[in-house]
Amino acid sequence: MTNDQTQWILAPTEQPPDWFIAAVKQYTPASSGLYAAQLLWQRGIQDSQQLATFVNYQNYQPASPFEFGEEMHLAITRLQQASKLGEKVAIWGDFDADGITSTAVLWDGLGQFFQQHTQLTYYIPNRLRESHGLNNSGIENLAKQNFKLIVTCDTGSTNIDEIIYAQQLGIDVIVTDHHTLPAQRPPVTAIINPRYLPSEHTLFHLSGVAVAYKLVEALYQTLPNVPQDALENLLDLVAVGLIADLVQLKGDCRYLAQLGIQRLQADFKQPPTARRRPGVGRLLELCQKSGDRPTDISFGLGPRINAVSRIQGDASFCVELLTSRDAKHCNQLAEETELANTRRKSLQKDVQTQVAQKLTQLDLSTTSVIVLEDPQWPAGVLGLVAGQVAQETGRPTILLSTELAEEHTSTSLSNHTSTPLSNLGNRGALEELAPLSSNSALNTQHSALVLARGSARSINSVDLYQLVKDQAHLLHRFGGHPYAAGLSLPVENIPLFTQAINQQLRQSLGSTELMPTVQADLKVTVADLGKELFLELKLLEPCGMGNPVPKLLIQNCWFENAWHRNQQDWQGKKVQYIKTDFNIRDDSTKNPFPGVWWGHYKDELPVGKSDCIVELDYNSFKKRYEIRLIAVRPSNNSELTQQYSTQILDWRNQEYSALSTQHSALILEQCPTSWDEIRMWWQRSLYNHQQLALAWSKPHLQPPQEIWQTLVGIAKYLSRTQQLVTRTQLLGKLGIGDRSLLLGIKALKYCGFIATRQDRYLQISQNSQTISSHLVDTAVTQFLSAVSEEQFQQQYFSEVPLSTIVALVNRPIA
Repeated sequence: MTNDQTQWILAPTEQPPDWFIAAVKQYTPASSGLYAAQLLWQRGIQDSQQLATFVNYQNYQPASPFEFGEEMHLAITRLQQASKLGEKVAIWGDFDADGITSTAVLWDGLGQFFQQHTQLTYYIPNRLRESHGLNNSGIENLAKQNFKLIVTCDTGSTNIDEIIYAQQLGIDVIVTDHHTLPAQRPPVTAIINPRYLPSEHTLFHLSGVAVAYKLVEALYQTLPNVPQDALENLLDLVAVGLIADLVQLKGDCRYLAQLGIQRLQADFKQPPTARRRPGVGRLLELCQKSGDRPTDISFGLGPRINAVSRIQGDASFCVELLTSRDAKHCNQLAEETELANTRRKSLQKDVQTQVAQKLTQLDLSTTSVIVLEDPQWPAGVLGLVAGQVAQETGRPTILLSTELAEEHTSTSLSNHTSTPLSNLGNRGALEELAPLSSNSALNTQHSALVLARGSARSINSVDLYQLVKDQAHLLHRFGGHPYAAGLSLPVENIPLFTQAINQQLRQSLGSTELMPTVQADLKVTVADLGKELFLELKLLEPCGMGNPVPKLLIQNCWFENAWHRNQQDWQGKKVQYIKTDFNIRDDSTKNPFPGVWWGHYKDELPVGKSDCIVELDYNSFKKRYEIRLIAVRPSNNSELTQQYSTQILDWRNQEYSALSTQHSALILEQCPTSWDEIRMWWQRSLYNHQQLALAWSKPHLQPPQEIWQTLVGIAKYLSRTQQLVTRTQLLGKLGIGDRSLLLGIKALKYCGFIATRQDRYLQISQNSQTISSHLVDTAVTQFLSAVSEEQFQQQYFSEVPLSTIVALVNRPIA
């Protein structure tokens, strides 16, 4: 049942124009098309051309792989060289579903140009022993076997030190990745990463597997006479990775997913002995799916591929599972994968129960960030449980398990007070446990370090990455992004870390209250449920980030014939994982409709009239339409929040003190520099039932060159007086944002200054080392350009019409 404090939100249901409803109805002949039209209109599909390409992939023109520019040409040239010289090539992948499918795509794709097993190999890091990304021991092992080229997939962009080490051992590196970029281009042969493209580019949201596919596509186009296998045969793997990785399915992402699901379904319909991918087919059978729905990937294949590394650590055999033609061998691997997922479910349920018990000992009214630790918790499932707790409580959640690091020369973090800023760059790979420092400024000692290691998950309105990174002085390793992260820290630092991170979030939220939320897209009745509505909503598939599965609100309903049971694995053994089946009714029809509630007991269903939020699904195993229960509560507790765009008040460029006494609004005083920043504030206002007041004034901007001179003057003063300064003080004095400040500190380094971090402060000192004038000029130019861009955005946001702001914050990022 939904937490009593959960806020239920109904998305705005703006009525689309008649011409748009008529256009949508062409694709839904069995129904009115009104529900689909409302959803599409809400989600920014508002003209005929957009609709045509969204619904039918045949109307979409995909981008050329060579839109990655010079980097793609460099990569292809190096691969051609390796092929001509007979060099050995290694694929370096990752252990999650996107990384496994990326590796499989390169294994099959590059396998058309390099002899598999002799000239071509692959390596998947062990989730329980290694981090995401390259590591020196693996590189050393490849060097001993005389490999000359590494091609990464879904990883590698920020592995600067490891890339340099590979070069020293005579190995070139081609990076294919989609995670956050380092400040400077890494010293690689080529880097193919869509983050280098403009954010509006149709390739910008590609996941790791789609980037790997684009590399293979470019090689196929360059050497069309070499491959014996059709490029399109890789698309089913691309769809699995894209949908499992939860990237935004727009542009080429949506196109590739649509094509890939068709391939997946067509192969599954073949007799088992004739399937191109017998391992995928057997895995679909084991999870009782047919491969024709995106949910068959998001609820079926994806979790099972991810489960192997969560339970066993080593997921290398999953590449065989996806690529081998040996049906008997693939059946064994699929069954091993299914058992790993069964074990994952049991472990996840066990940890959920233990976490729930620990939560009863917390006062959530005074807790902004939940931090819990237990030495017995298995690290592989902590991220999954943390995500559930964050969703249910509306609070960022960090779950930790203790481990004893091997005895070696280790960084003494209990005395960790000074970490150079250059080591605190943004690491983009999800849960990439990046060392916070590798320099000699820190004390080192031979010891066995007792660490707590775990996973963190956030909620929409809180940037978890920044929140945790600000406590870097207490951490051993950390990496991630605003919504998910991995971290490790000395056990003795946990109490201080918990206190500091809670205090920091309370200060940043101010009067904003954290609470769990659940949003519905449409209001329907039980009579509406069934085949017609299912086919109408199917028009939006494949769903993903920015285009989520439609959530349906049903009010004043009740439940009958509810029963629950433990799930069984494929061998018939019971698993400690519950599913409740039920029938739902309301006054709109005499006919009940079936439904399921995963992970809950029947006793958790309310007695009497209820409201619920559900997803409509088709169960291909039972051959029936059914609902999947998302949230439920008694009807007499119902309070529904409707999202209204009138919640945005325009107080820009005026005295607003009198206005602020008339409204309990969330006031945005600082001129933003991006739409993402405005969206963050908008989401925060929705979570807190407040209007958002835009109250910044037209900025009085100092020329970028003068700002640079001011920064140099500050650096000289601080180095002379040895005074400390906070990041906030520097930002306020210079009138710039975080990105410009980081570039400014980098430029200072080339001008002979050293910036080190001491807790929350920066210390700046001078260094007599001579730096090339070219490097100085380049760094200063980058700083000036960043400041100019920020100022341009500030000018824009001081004048942009309110109607434009309202339209864009309400439009999903899709």
